[in-house]
Amino acid sequence: MSFQALGLQSQLIEIINEMGFTEPTPVQSQAIPEILAGHDVLAGAQTGTGKTAAFGLPLIHRLLEQPAGERTNKQIRALVLTPTRELAQQVYDSISQYSKGLAVKTAVAYGGTSMKMQVQAIQDGADILVATPGRLLDHAHVGTVDLRQVEYLVLDEADRMLDMGFIDDIKRIMKRMKVERQTLFFSATFGKQVKKLAYDILTDPKLIEVTPANSTAVTVEQMVYPVDKHRKSELLAYLIGSRNWQQVLVFTKTKQGSDELAKELGKDGIKAASINGDKSQGARQRALDDFKSGKVRVLVATDVAARGLDIEQLEYVVNFDMPFQAEDYVHRIGRTGRAGMTGHAISLMSLDEEWALRAIEDLLDKKLPQQWLEGYEPDPTIEPPENQRRGRSSEKRRAKAKHKIHKNRGRHVKR
Repeated sequence: MSFQALGLQSQLIEIINEMGFTEPTPVQSQAIPEILAGHDVLAGAQTGTGKTAAFGLPLIHRLLEQPAGERTNKQIRALVLTPTRELAQQVYDSISQYSKGLAVKTAVAYGGTSMKMQVQAIQDGADILVATPGRLLDHAHVGTVDLRQVEYLVLDEADRMLDMGFIDDIKRIMKRMKVERQTLFFSATFGKQVKKLAYDILTDPKLIEVTPANSTAVTVEQMVYPVDKHRKSELLAYLIGSRNWQQVLVFTKTKQGSDELAKELGKDGIKAASINGDKSQGARQRALDDFKSGKVRVLVATDVAARGLDIEQLEYVVNFDMPFQAEDYVHRIGRTGRAGMTGHAISLMSLDEEWALRAIEDLLDKKLPQQWLEGYEPDPTIEPPENQRRGRSSEKRRAKAKHKIHKNRGRHVKR
């Protein structure tokens, strides 16, 4: 099937051809006709399968359908919400490419950057606004954004947008919008609770699942290495050095942990940078640029980066810490193996993280391969130092770790 067969306008087809796109991906071929027909959509597809184009192209098409004389320059007609700054910028860049030279203007708004510049871009006229929830509400509170005329609402990475960290902001935003609108939810993962909540918001939505729910790309080779917690950084440095990995994205569970690990790798002669919610947007962008250009070999990130990093031909993703939420595993390793490329997802698992592995395997409905590396075999008879002092049993440690996951479900990424 061609893009032209999907019913997109000829102007868009020309731009798509210039960008080198030849055939739509499965999520694009299924979602675009439904969006053009005016239906609400709940779409699940693996990371790297072209979800931005799946909603961006038909949105531009529909905005172009209305004659220019009937449109008001300063009227926001389409709103795209994302959970992170990086993803907001990525979506903005993509939609700007798709609409280049067309009578559709796009603006972006997220925290960590100048409100003044965002206000100017919005007031200059924005048909489409891409934003994070917190910064959008900042604009709404001071009156620089009017959402009453929004006709199209898109939640990108909708599972994160609908969890307890963002749902209150989403409800506040929707109260400012008219009820008669087209709403589109896109994500790589949808838990049962999230899907139920989505159906409460959407109106008779068309469900699109081009791959099994919460699945990972077949092009990604996954491996779990059991290791004692205090030897994780040593093992990571060994893997990077001995196997000559040149571009490695590493995930930690805390901001402090990402900074500390980057320093530890530096002591081992491996150039590394960290990216997390405590850093300014400028610092985050510099770290990402240095990683993409090869100035640094390793980028250590918290899950703030799992929903928005788009790095061409990234081959290695490492879970230094197992994620609190099993769904985040899918998004983390989705940074590699994109667009049919091969990739490797490595997880370093300590004894007190076995519950996290079980949760991931339950979500994926399959067992992940494990391998003990010679010289780094874990010793199950030795308690980690912090647990020796506190005298906790393995079962108590797991119970506390499970408590943490519920406690952290209410936290959201810095806007």
